[in-house]
Amino acid sequence: MAKAFAPGNISCVFKVIPHADATRMHSLGMGFTIKEGVEVIVSEHHETSVLFNRQSIDFPTVRTVADRLIRNTGVAGMNVDITSPLPLGCGFGLSGAASLATAYALNELLHLGKDTETLAMVAHVAEVENRTGLGDVCSQYHGGCLVKLAEGAPLVADRLPITEQPIYYRYFGPIQTSEVLGNREQTIRINRAADAALSVLQTLCRGEVTSPLPNTELFNACFEVSKQFSVESGLLSDARVIETIEQIEAEGGVASMIMLGNGVFSTHPFEDAVKTQLVHNPARLI
Repeated sequence: MAKAFAPGNISCVFKVIPHADATRMHSLGMGFTIKEGVEVIVSEHHETSVLFNRQSIDFPTVRTVADRLIRNTGVAGMNVDITSPLPLGCGFGLSGAASLATAYALNELLHLGKDTETLAMVAHVAEVENRTGLGDVCSQYHGGCLVKLAEGAPLVADRLPITEQPIYYRYFGPIQTSEVLGNREQTIRINRAADAALSVLQTLCRGEVTSPLPNTELFNACFEVSKQFSVESGLLSDARVIETIEQIEAEGGVASMIMLGNGVFSTHPFEDAVKTQLVHNPARLI
């Protein structure tokens, strides 16, 4: 057997970049990886099966990765055992994390000899094909607080100089990524809001080269961009999320909505929040 880990990812801003070629379809935007993620153990099996926290699960994105990597190896199937303290469908990028960790583990177990960039692209394409995500794999491949501004390059990102630090979050329920990505009118509104956000992020990135902001000030500016995007995109609509963000801001903190999930994240502790950590570590074998 072989084992790999990939971090969860909190997406703050995203713009859908459509393309007929799955290797060119992706998202632009901003997000950061956290210390919790997924641990994947792979072992040979007579057919491919996927478990999530010991429960059998229909996980087409992971199955796509497994089927693609065992093709022409003579292996009948794989048992993919995924464990995570994070919930599925709540904006932590678990489909991307599970797919990337599965790719790394299978490459190790089957001695495929593929480099990490190739494996990351296999995971990314599986996400695109199954409409489970567009940009999480890129973040999990690099690790850290990342801004993606290069259209047509799904695995290219710039790391912002944000230090590893505590993050607090609370999720209230899932949002189906496939439903959002399949809604043309909503996608148009999201991309319009994202263009405004990306313009600000581009300015922030340029400013880090010429006149760097203090760490806290830079991260706060990112939160402001994320919050504005959540409002203008129409994605911030859950009353519980809106109320929680308002409470945090009333106490002097900054907060925004997790993309895509009905959840809130902040650098400020708040009621019923779970503490995590922004980390720079990318996916890896363990």
